Amino acid sequence: MNPNWQEFLGASGARIDNGVVDNFGDAAAELAAARDATVIAPLSHLGLLECTGEEAKTFLHNQVTSDINHLGADAAQHSAWCSGKGRMVASFLLFRSGPDFLIQLSADLVPMIHKRLQMYILRAKVKVADLSGSRELIGLSGPQAEAALLAAKLPVPGKALDSAAFEHGKVIRLDTTRFEIIVASDAAPELWRQLAASARPVGTPAWQWLDIKAGIPLIGAATKEEFVPQMANFDQLGGVSFHKGCYPGQEVIARTQYLGKVKRHLYRIAASAPLAAGNPIYSPENPEHPCGMVANAAPAPDGGYVALAVIQEVFVDAGDLELGAPGGPRLETQLVKF
Repeated sequence: MNPNWQEFLGASGARIDNGVVDNFGDAAAELAAARDATVIAPLSHLGLLECTGEEAKTFLHNQVTSDINHLGADAAQHSAWCSGKGRMVASFLLFRSGPDFLIQLSADLVPMIHKRLQMYILRAKVKVADLSGSRELIGLSGPQAEAALLAAKLPVPGKALDSAAFEHGKVIRLDTTRFEIIVASDAAPELWRQLAASARPVGTPAWQWLDIKAGIPLIGAATKEEFVPQMANFDQLGGVSFHKGCYPGQEVIARTQYLGKVKRHLYRIAASAPLAAGNPIYSPENPEHPCGMVANAAPAPDGGYVALAVIQEVFVDAGDLELGAPGGPRLETQLVKF
């Protein structure tokens, strides 16, 4: 997070822990507002990489799971970068900025992914840069989100995963009521003030709850190389192309798809105990080994905690899944469908 942006948020009432905005003074009320009202959130849990150069499109197309060749100038797409074993090293939201490509991912993976992508460049005419200190990410959600954008003189993209540029950045529509704004760090404070006139500031956990409600998993340091994309619904999110050429893990991912061997699926889970990414999930039917793992988690507006988790389907129907260890807190589960 840019130091000036962090200082501005702190002066605006943000409580910041390890670079992440936890809340603006009333976490419970902020969660309720995320559920019922229009809110803005600093997306301080996310970072941004930029891929530039005349061969940037070809380079990315050969590295990630989505179809970069058909990514329009005013579009965004979910994607992933995988190991040779087909496991997701990181999940991305990819979009264009003129001829360049921006890669949004979990902030705790930015240094590693930046370094590893550079290793694959070799002689390609491509540069990869970390923009996390020069761009800020702001989430906007709620029934009056479009009106808040218009009041701030920002464009309103027409449909999900459409984007629109403005002087200092870009707006991406995520779904019916949610938008993401990428803005230059020096312009972020004034834009925040304008949006805050129409939307309540909330902490990052409130936005993470909205992501879970929408069924959007985020791969971070605690879950890297744990899931094949189909386990995390990335094929349903449009984040996997089965018609493009080779990329890392492509053979495993394609074989998994065409042989129908996906036995783990994405579920929403709820518990009274805290949930965190990487938490193992157990079943009494097989207590020796975990049958699932939490992908991302957040506190819930109605109390307790919710998460997205990848779980072996054979153990879900019994309804006796346990968190953390055999005999741990019971979990409620619901299959995520689109």
